Amino acid sequence: QVQVVESGGGLVQAGGSLRLSCAVSGSIVSINVMRWFRQAPGKQRELVATLTSGGSANYPESMKGRFTISRDNAKNTVYLQMNSLKPEDTAVYYCNANVNYWRGTVLAGGDDWGQGTQVTVSS
Repeated sequence: QVQVVESGGGLVQAGGSLRLSCAVSGSIVSINVMRWFRQAPGKQRELVATLTSGGSANYPESMKGRFTISRDNAKNTVYLQMNSLKPEDTAVYYCNANVNYWRGTVLAGGDDWGQGTQVTVSS
């Protein structure tokens, strides 16, 4: 089994910064791609950032410049540094991990989601 837990959300003023963390634990064999998504009220979930196991970071065009994804392989943790935050960045931020893990004695794999962490940016 795999657990994905986000932390670091909160209330921040416009122009401020936050760093979100996502810790992956369980019977992990390998962590492949890790992604951050966000979902604002009344809107669809959207991709914020992607980080491959090889360390390649990718961002949708709309997210480039203010968000940085990084990873601590020793801690099985991925981070999202968010700078120059705007009220429109207000959303629940979710971590998604594509993981290979042991399900008993069987090697399994798939995407696991965390419960999300709320980020609120005040104007």
